[in-house]
Amino acid sequence: MKIYAVGIGPGGRDLLTPRSKEALQSSDIIIGHAPYISQIEDLIENKTIISSGMRREIERCEEAIKKAEEGHIVAVVSSGDAGIYGMGGLLLELASEKKVKIEIEILPGITAANGAASVLGAPLMNDFAVISLSDLLTPIEVIRKRITKIAEADLVCVLYNPSSRKRKELIQEVISEICEVRTREIVCGIVKNATRTNEEKWIGTISDFPFEMLDMSSVVIIGNSQTTIIDNKMITSRGYKISR
Repeated sequence: MKIYAVGIGPGGRDLLTPRSKEALQSSDIIIGHAPYISQIEDLIENKTIISSGMRREIERCEEAIKKAEEGHIVAVVSSGDAGIYGMGGLLLELASEKKVKIEIEILPGITAANGAASVLGAPLMNDFAVISLSDLLTPIEVIRKRITKIAEADLVCVLYNPSSRKRKELIQEVISEICEVRTREIVCGIVKNATRTNEEKWIGTISDFPFEMLDMSSVVIIGNSQTTIIDNKMITSRGYKISR
């Protein structure tokens, strides 16, 4: 009995790692959020599929543990990396709480931050932080505090879940806070549907930030004081001395 926590990458099929593909093919039960399952349907034909919607993460992981205890090899699917905003940690917590002896293997995947950064250029060349603006599991005051500290530290910042139908004000607060602490000329970028066929991108300064472009499929990357735009690419200097 075994569970694979599989990160399927940001969406582009060529960014699914060979190890993750192998785990999917060797599993007899595949469990995951329905939109993620739909991205890999052709790889999991003839498998038992258990899918569900948002906010059913605990149920999915409990079902995975139950099926593994019955003797199945189970793959629990996350987008990006299973250990970064994915199901890896929850699976380990539940297995420990239930005191079950199941092998759980966390398989790394390419994250939305990696995928979006590659589309924009090379904005993550120096220290950076990743923050989700979703307040479903993290109190909004905690998110605000973290954003303030990141802005003060002059870190490049990657924002996941920047906007949803019900949550549009927080991203506006974040942009306002960064403008206040830094400058309105900080370089930033947005990628929607990174690495997928309907991919879109925008690069500019924070003063021209296009809030209307945002949705839950968007990733925002806000540069630091060393981030520039060169040939429509967003680049954060690492500090190399380049002769010109």
